Amino acid sequence: MGFFFQGLTLGLAYVAPIGMQNLFVIDSALTKPRRRALLTALIVLFFDVSLSLSCFFGIGRLMQDYAWLKLAILAIGGLVVIRIGAGLLFPGKGGDDDAAQTPQSRTSQSQGLAQRVTSKFGGELLHTIVTAGVVTWCNPQAIIDGTLMLGAFSATLTVGQSTPFITGVETASALWFFGITLLVSLFSHRFSPRIVTAMNRVCGAVVVLYGVKLLIDFAMAVL
Repeated sequence: MGFFFQGLTLGLAYVAPIGMQNLFVIDSALTKPRRRALLTALIVLFFDVSLSLSCFFGIGRLMQDYAWLKLAILAIGGLVVIRIGAGLLFPGKGGDDDAAQTPQSRTSQSQGLAQRVTSKFGGELLHTIVTAGVVTWCNPQAIIDGTLMLGAFSATLTVGQSTPFITGVETASALWFFGITLLVSLFSHRFSPRIVTAMNRVCGAVVVLYGVKLLIDFAMAVL
């Protein structure tokens, strides 16, 4: 159990610092129903586990060996990340449109509700999966840091020791993402819509700045 707790401790240190994944999970817990927020946390966890496993077994070193791969991730990731941040900064006007509807229009629109909900859920689910993948994998610094941190421990462990260690790392990720989702969701009703909007814009600004940083890193690497 010693290697499991060692991995658990390191995993918490690896995932806890505020980053794009945490901002994404917190935003979901604030603005979506709890079941939907937990689904988002599960999707983020899947991508985080895939990243940590890749770093632990050395796949992240490909970015260090192939400069073009790192440049591609920096450029594409920077653009996509800025797009995600802009969506938080400048949300759509759907709420105003809903408020302007008459009772008759709402009644007529209720017809075929099941089909629309199913279609919307599928679209939102796909968007959540894509966004979770981007905030996790379009982050070259996280890949390099994870490779250095987890890869260093991997080099010192035997095959029998690696399994409980990496299990502890993944357990830490699960506890962290589900924990902050439940905690924020439990107290989300205490936040007024204005506060939630302000927090979304703060998160959006941070994400946009991070995307700009990626593009600056890309430009500096090219030049």
